[in-house]
Amino acid sequence: SSDLYRLSDEHTALREAVRDLAEKEIAPHAADVDEQGRYPVEARDALVKAGFQAVIIHEEYGGQGADELAGCIVIEEVARVCASSSLIPGVNGLGLTPILLSASDELKKQVLPSVAAGEAMVSYALSEREAGSDAASMKTRARRDGDEWVLNGTKCWITNAGESTWYTVMAVTDPEKKANGISAFVVHSDDPGFVIGTKERKLGIHGSPTREIHFEDCRIPADRIIGAEGTGFKTALRTLDHTRPTIGAQAVGIAQGALDVATQYMKE
Repeated sequence: SSDLYRLSDEHTALREAVRDLAEKEIAPHAADVDEQGRYPVEARDALVKAGFQAVIIHEEYGGQGADELAGCIVIEEVARVCASSSLIPGVNGLGLTPILLSASDELKKQVLPSVAAGEAMVSYALSEREAGSDAASMKTRARRDGDEWVLNGTKCWITNAGESTWYTVMAVTDPEKKANGISAFVVHSDDPGFVIGTKERKLGIHGSPTREIHFEDCRIPADRIIGAEGTGFKTALRTLDHTRPTIGAQAVGIAQGALDVATQYMKE
């Protein structure tokens, strides 16, 4: 039936609220953000104030406990007025998902409340220059040293790197085991040996910085591993399954915004 594809009242109300916020608080800055290639701080502040920066965090960690469809609606409506700004909830969702799917309750308690409160953002670090489509051939390593993990390597094309506080990072813990020797970790921007690289020059979405991040004997507490050792690649693939629709939502929002502008232009 047609009801199958109809949004619930709650989702419809969310769409209206985000659209209103996007038009009032985000749209006026979109052109400037793109021209200057600057992070959209106005959008970040407005999204955080309204609690739209990471709606999928469960209530027990201070979040809204919204479903993934709600997450898509937020991204779509923001993307309609500013693609760069839509990557604030978009990348938070991507960076959070490995934690939501696989992290211990203790690790969730360490990370999620700060993101739910908007005090911190989170990025996702899987790709490397030599391991793009073949992510399992990554070179970044993590070795156990007492009650710490020591990370070495470089990740690239990291969205909002330098703006985010937390990074979910895939690294090889057992090279013999190929894909089954990859583990997932949470790194904080203040961890020793964590270094932000240079900003990429891109063809668009200029307001969302894309950078390399470097791990130079980067030391993190042992409890910051996400799930069991060797399960990182499985978590990464499950994360992509969950977050693919959010990229579709972003694209639909951008297309809707373009159509709005074209229609308005035609009428003039």
